[in-house]
Amino acid sequence: MSQMSRQISMLKINGLDLEVERRGSGSPLLILTNEEGLELDSPLLDRLAESHELIIPSAPGFGHSSRPEWISSPDDISYLYLDLLDHLAIKNLPVIGFSLGGWLALEMATKSHEIFSKLLLVDSYGVKTGGVTDRDFQDVWTLHPTKVAALKWHDLDKSKRDFANMTDDQLAIVARNIESFARFCWEPYLHNPKLRQRLNRIQAPTLIVWGQNDGIATPAYGKSLAALIKGARFETIASAGHFPHLEQPEVFLALAHSFLG
Repeated sequence: MSQMSRQISMLKINGLDLEVERRGSGSPLLILTNEEGLELDSPLLDRLAESHELIIPSAPGFGHSSRPEWISSPDDISYLYLDLLDHLAIKNLPVIGFSLGGWLALEMATKSHEIFSKLLLVDSYGVKTGGVTDRDFQDVWTLHPTKVAALKWHDLDKSKRDFANMTDDQLAIVARNIESFARFCWEPYLHNPKLRQRLNRIQAPTLIVWGQNDGIATPAYGKSLAALIKGARFETIASAGHFPHLEQPEVFLALAHSFLG
């Protein structure tokens, strides 16, 4: 980890304690991490923070953020994040949303035309594009973990996490993240049934980036999602699964910098 400036605060937002990290300097860029929070300790964010001040909230029940009973879905979380940006007096900023974070970005973008200047989604959940009996996403909770890892990662070596050397606090966060992901995204499975009909409200220029080898949500799903957002551009990254920004960071950063400007 570099010596990039990092400030982590607990903010009181609508009665909830929300953990928010701010990293780097420059124009603000909202980062909505994936359900495992894997971006937080990767060099990727430091690279982005060289030209932006990153605003990185941990969703309720993730990281150290509290999780009140009234938060029960990504739809609820999106309103809380809008309250956060109101609290920070920031709007018309770009956002990068990874996986679950992409879903949250979509929810926010349909609720406010003013909130995002650009929308960059990476292997996002959130919208059912297929029919009632079509499987849009593989079942990450009932498949064996080794099968899930093979679906998520092109290079399985990059999927390994050093749990043995984690602190008790770090391990507790891993467990909280898994529990909260299941709580918010199990029923309905990984989507908001109403979100598809709201995508017409998105006005920000949109780039959707997908790992060519994603077995959880395939590139075909990503293309279907892009087709539902007016003017959205779709790009794939080769030799990468559900987390292409972590498997092929240089390719992802080139796309991100070109899009964000």
